[in-house]
Amino acid sequence: MTLIKHELKQGRITLIIWTAVIAFMLALCVLVYPEMEKQMGEVSTMFAEMGGFSAAFGMDRLNFGEFIGFFGVECGNILGLGGAFFSALLGISVLAKEEKEQTAEFLLTHPVSRRNVVGQKFISMILQIIILNAAVMLVTVLSVYAVGESTDSRPLFLLFLAYFILQIEVASVCFGISAFISRSGAGIGLGLAALLYFLNIIANLTEDAKFLKYITPFGYTEGADIVADECLNAEYLAVGLVLTVIGISVGFYRYCKKDIF
Repeated sequence: MTLIKHELKQGRITLIIWTAVIAFMLALCVLVYPEMEKQMGEVSTMFAEMGGFSAAFGMDRLNFGEFIGFFGVECGNILGLGGAFFSALLGISVLAKEEKEQTAEFLLTHPVSRRNVVGQKFISMILQIIILNAAVMLVTVLSVYAVGESTDSRPLFLLFLAYFILQIEVASVCFGISAFISRSGAGIGLGLAALLYFLNIIANLTEDAKFLKYITPFGYTEGADIVADECLNAEYLAVGLVLTVIGISVGFYRYCKKDIF
């Protein structure tokens, strides 16, 4: 528990900043919707007729005249990219920073096993993701009530759930990578998150690239699919959970065997 508290304290500023920025952007997105609602009918038709561009972001299958359709695309991209970047940075640094900051020798000389150290670091990483999502979801719900919008809570909840799982997957994969590096991996983490996002765009553009949705967690966070089906794609989600478990397992195994000194 001591290490968990230390990790949370050490990362509190970063967590506060990322949470505040994402929550503010989502709140702003929700608050401007009433002003845009009158024009959404024409905008929705225009987006639906933009061919590949519309398909890339799922705008051809969502009605911008409805709040949930607007939220699925506009707010979904904010939470998706922002959450993925935060989780990637969190996961890629959680193990590597001990060597980078030359604190590994001090930490690992204490009467605590490496497995315990890795476990507490992993838990602290998950707790930070939970805190971010809880705060962002609360701000979003309050914003929805503030503008007087009424929407089906199920697809809204599923959207938040999908992006939460995405963040756990990205963080876990980066957690596994973190065990192999001993210096700053911010570029690796951000690059991976961005790559996964663009793989989903490519998959939306052509049927020949649909298989990419099994690779990227953005495949099961597609707002158009969640709003239409009111469920998460089980196949994409299953692959994502497997990758999550692999990332966690690799992180534990590699760090416990790694020659730190």
